[in-house]
Amino acid sequence: MDLDINQYINIFVEESKEHLQNMNDVLLELEKSPSNHDYINEIFRVAHTLKGMSGTMGFNNMGNLTHYMENVLQAIRNNEIEVSDEIIDLLFECFDALDTSVNHIMDYGLEDSKSYDELINRLNKLLSKERSNIVNSDDKSKINPSQKNIMELEHHLVKVLKKAKSEGLNVFKIDISLRETCMLKAARAFIVFSTLETFGEIIHSHPPVDDIEDEKFDLNFSIMLVTAANESDLLESLSQISELDKIVLTLLDDSIDIIETNNVVAESDEDSSILHEKSTKNEKVTQSNLGKIGKTVRVDIDRLDNLMNLVSELIIIKTRMDDLSGKAAGENMTEAIEYLERITTSLHDAVMKVRMVPIERVFNRFPRLVRDLSKELGKEIDLQMSGEETEVDRTVIDEIGDPLIHLIRNSIDHGIELPKDRLKIGKPERGKLILKSYPDGNNVVIEVEDDGKGIDYKKIVNKALERGLITDNEVESLSIEESINLLFLPGFSTADKVSDLSGRGVGLDVVKSKIESINGSVEVESVKDKGTKFVIRIPLTLAIIQALLIKLSQEIYALPLSSVSEIINISSSDIRDVQGQEIALYRGKTIPILRLKNLLEIPEEDGDEDLVVVVVNKGDKQAGLIVDSLIGQQEIVIKSLGKYLSGIKYLSGATILGNGNISLILDVNSLI
Repeated sequence: MDLDINQYINIFVEESKEHLQNMNDVLLELEKSPSNHDYINEIFRVAHTLKGMSGTMGFNNMGNLTHYMENVLQAIRNNEIEVSDEIIDLLFECFDALDTSVNHIMDYGLEDSKSYDELINRLNKLLSKERSNIVNSDDKSKINPSQKNIMELEHHLVKVLKKAKSEGLNVFKIDISLRETCMLKAARAFIVFSTLETFGEIIHSHPPVDDIEDEKFDLNFSIMLVTAANESDLLESLSQISELDKIVLTLLDDSIDIIETNNVVAESDEDSSILHEKSTKNEKVTQSNLGKIGKTVRVDIDRLDNLMNLVSELIIIKTRMDDLSGKAAGENMTEAIEYLERITTSLHDAVMKVRMVPIERVFNRFPRLVRDLSKELGKEIDLQMSGEETEVDRTVIDEIGDPLIHLIRNSIDHGIELPKDRLKIGKPERGKLILKSYPDGNNVVIEVEDDGKGIDYKKIVNKALERGLITDNEVESLSIEESINLLFLPGFSTADKVSDLSGRGVGLDVVKSKIESINGSVEVESVKDKGTKFVIRIPLTLAIIQALLIKLSQEIYALPLSSVSEIINISSSDIRDVQGQEIALYRGKTIPILRLKNLLEIPEEDGDEDLVVVVVNKGDKQAGLIVDSLIGQQEIVIKSLGKYLSGIKYLSGATILGNGNISLILDVNSLI
């Protein structure tokens, strides 16, 4: 029966991306600690897993590349070669190639035709070169057939070995190699273990038993066996097992120099008994925590969206029943509404928890980005991340990655100085880039901060004048904060020349427009020669929010409650006109006053002297919105306006009220 591979592509892509992210993280750690073999073992495990997955799916190019990566990694594991900067750089290039291949499969359902021959040749050449370097670097390291074999054993194994010899028993080290065509490696290994256990006691295995059971090994494993049998008896039994490519038996006697390692604290004589069954079951090789992939349940986002729509309908019905309860004042109706409200709230919370994912999914790509840019620019940068566990809606996660990449690139390229320049002004040689996230009410705040040269607001103003983005008259009234905010104007860039990193004339308007498209905001704080901090504020969710319903003539509009600061009454006489902008005094400072009817082109009627003003905020900025009247607070379901109406100014969506009418949701960011 033919296997339909296409149905497994989504699973392959999801799992491959998890493994590749893990490989990326471990490679970054390996670069810091090249002598740590736990990291090498973990990268080998990931490469081997990807090789198996690729082979199963028929993606031969990925399978070939990971196979040759394994060769290099295995040589490091066997101490044939040492980790070098060249090896790490090449492994990163292999990672990039695998990542590109997985993305191609995700987009087209097929593997890219690129064969990676160039990378494979480089892996082979590097392996040969490093091996020759190791052999030629010191005469003592050359292979000498007359030398005694040397074996490193943990302390408790040495004690077991000595006790076995004192009782006249043999101790064999048995190296097994499976054929490449072997389909069920764990099952074949189990047969080997079972066969050997009929002859004596297995006291050690490499990899550990648990890893062999989980197929976390390549084609090779080794076993130490205490037995009364001889070599020929063991070979005769093992040779009956199919799919074994090679069997090597080594009798541990006086020809073997034993080196005791200090990995295990010395145990009592009783614990070293060769009949102690737990000696293999409990044995573990220290593993890196980076190798643990979180156990998750993958749910199609379309199904979650459908579930969210059902919750939305429930909330609409609840609102409608609320309206009916005012007309039919029955106790049963009121109780039913209260019960329905509890249900919908619980259901909403449950769905939101399913949709919430840690912002770590975005953050985990940045260590590699910072590493590559630092090397390219010759800068030394420490990336400090915190708050990766902060959770936001899945749809928000998809939107914030690109803006953050843009900000990090700008900080590294424009903000942080070269090491020699930092030393001249008394700064540490290594620059600091801080990326942190934390919840703030119904929002999540993300900060990107560097300790670089800061923003020269005078240079920004001059560039804006050159490009005709502002006039000479406007310059005179600009504050420092407003000058810095010119960075967010479309097409603005302070770069004197275009580079591959930034300064392409795109500017930070891309960041601003992307963040504001999800009802977020971005602000910038900067001190010359001290550093710059970008503060992004985004909503936890884009689906259901608390809103303040207001009335303008006969129309009802909604304002997100998270943007509402206060509701005040002011007199018409308290409003002043300054250069065409109406302002009023509010808590000791002036704020702009906006007449929503004028902005939304709603016909004005003869108004009262006393005005109802809703004070809204966007970060540190505030404005007063004049409304006709207030209806009250209500939980609303946000509905998209669709592509045709998406460009309408001042509106971010719509909602359906309890009576079935549509209410438009005002975009506070664009209003301010």
